[in-house]
Parts: sequence; structure tokens; C-alpha cells
Amino acid sequence: MKIMVCYTGSRSSRSALNLAIEHAKLLNGKLYLVASMEKGTAQEQEEINKIEDEQQRAAEKVKKEGIECETHLLVRGLTPDEDLVNYAREESMDEIIIGIRKRSKMDKLIFGSTAQYVILNAECPVVTTK
Repeated sequence: MKIMVCYTGSRSSRSALNLAIEHAKLLNGKLYLVASMEKGTAQEQEEINKIEDEQQRAAEKVKKEGIECETHLLVRGLTPDEDLVNYAREESMDEIIIGIRKRSKMDKLIFGSTAQYVILNAECPVVTTK
């Protein structure tokens, strides 16, 4: 089973990783730790490096559990929500696990919600966790 975890190192993504490890153990799954950034400019290089470091630490944790794992930082010019859904489709993921955080209605209205887009547009089951 191919399980995609939307992982940036945030508290909600760490929660998603923990749940994904449980699923992978139960379902003999392989984890794909995936993050997306719209651009990869020099200004964003620090954030790119931080996410890559977080993903590597998480991958080590997963491998210590005896689970296969790959990391992917996508910088393909798409918004993160579109990019994550497209990647899941391209790689025929069986499940997506994404962490969510509580946001006000105004925040959702102004900034949108990556998790909401993924939930509504992914072609496979999406599991959310706080």
C-alpha cells in the first residue's frame, strides 16, 4: 500500500506521520513524505532546507520502525494543494494522510485551506488528524 504523508515538520504533520506509521504497520505500506512549495527562489532556500532536514529526520524515524520510506519536496510551480493532489494521482497513492489545524472561518476564506482542497479533490481516501 502506498501512503502519502503531507509532511513539513509542523506539529500537525508530525501527528500525520505518527498515524501513517500505524497504518503502514497494519497494511504493510510504504510511506511517501511529500511537501510542496510554489516557488524555489533564493529567498525561499532557507525554508526549502528546513523542510528537507525535517523530512530526512522523519524518514530515519520511519525506517527505524522497519517501514520503507521516500521523501519528496515538490517545487513545480503549482500551488501546494494542487501539487499534492496531482502528485498523489501521478504516483497512484492508495491513501493520503494530512494534518490539520484549527482555523477561523475568516482565515479559511482569505487564505483557503490546503487540507480542504486535498480532501475534496484527491482520488484516493484522505485521512486527517490534528
